[in-house]
Amino acid sequence: MTTTPTRLVRPLAVLALSAGLVVGLAGCGEGSMVDNVVGSAVDQGVESVRGTVEGAISDALGGASISTDGTLPDTFPAEVPLLDGTVRGGGAGPDGSGWAAQLTVAGLDDFATAQGDLEAAGYTASGVNVDADTALGTFTGPAYRVVLTLTTSSSDDAVVATYVVTPV
Repeated sequence: MTTTPTRLVRPLAVLALSAGLVVGLAGCGEGSMVDNVVGSAVDQGVESVRGTVEGAISDALGGASISTDGTLPDTFPAEVPLLDGTVRGGGAGPDGSGWAAQLTVAGLDDFATAQGDLEAAGYTASGVNVDADTALGTFTGPAYRVVLTLTTSSSDDAVVATYVVTPV
């Protein structure tokens, strides 16, 4: 039996959870449901996750592949404010089903900045959970739902912000 280091499992779990929230709650307006799902998964530590970050995002966006070329899709919504950082890549689902963006940012503390930027742009936060290793939350605006996660990459210790955006 192969075990996956906790340091790798947690970031993958958070991103898979985020992708699942986008798919599972796309039509749900109840913030308390999101809070319960996120809180429960984080409290349990999510013991195992199958697939990769890219696979989870691809599933959430209906088959989109995530680039690693340092660019975002031309169609990424300008209404979604992104943190300052280095763009790692992104992707777009078919027929405007959603988008993803991954950026390297300064630190996990940037989540508070991202939350403030999203709220200033008219998004409402729900399911926000921040601890020493990860930060995540769902933000719903007039046109888009954004699931944002910040985690430390196990491969290079960089802090990666992942935005998964779907139409409301």
